[in-house]
Amino acid sequence: MSEEAKWYVIHTYSGYENKVATNLEKIVENRKMEHLIQAMRIPSETVIEKDSKNKKKETERKLFPSYVLVKMIMTNESWHVVRNIRGVTSFVGPGSMPIPLTEEETEKFEIDTVVTEINFDVGDSVKITDGALKNSIGIVEEISSDKKKIKITVSMFGRPTTVEIETSAVMAIKE
Repeated sequence: MSEEAKWYVIHTYSGYENKVATNLEKIVENRKMEHLIQAMRIPSETVIEKDSKNKKKETERKLFPSYVLVKMIMTNESWHVVRNIRGVTSFVGPGSMPIPLTEEETEKFEIDTVVTEINFDVGDSVKITDGALKNSIGIVEEISSDKKKIKITVSMFGRPTTVEIETSAVMAIKE
């Protein structure tokens, strides 16, 4: 059988995503099914948050709670193994017929992203905490759509100057 493995989505009980992935990995290894069930993935993003003391904290956040992606060749045997893992409720698809993800969907899910949460808006005052302008105070003029960079106006040599800086290099000034 030279069928190509495709990504499928399985629905799990809430909070069981990691248990399902771990149990499936063990079963695949024990039953030597690596040729049929090739990979598992829990779509997530790393979020960097800053507290009031400017300490960074990374947390992992699931993009689609209660779902696990599985790359597999769909056979009766592989379907049965996945479907009978404790915590799995069903495959995503009409009835009991799993539908593989499209090429575009697969590419979208395989991107690992880092999201920075910011606690300021355009017009707020911020303090630069890193780089050549460390300890300078500025006003936020613009925030990039991915929230990784901002433009702020700072006073340099007595003149207002707009600079672009990484979001992680500033902290909000509480008023």
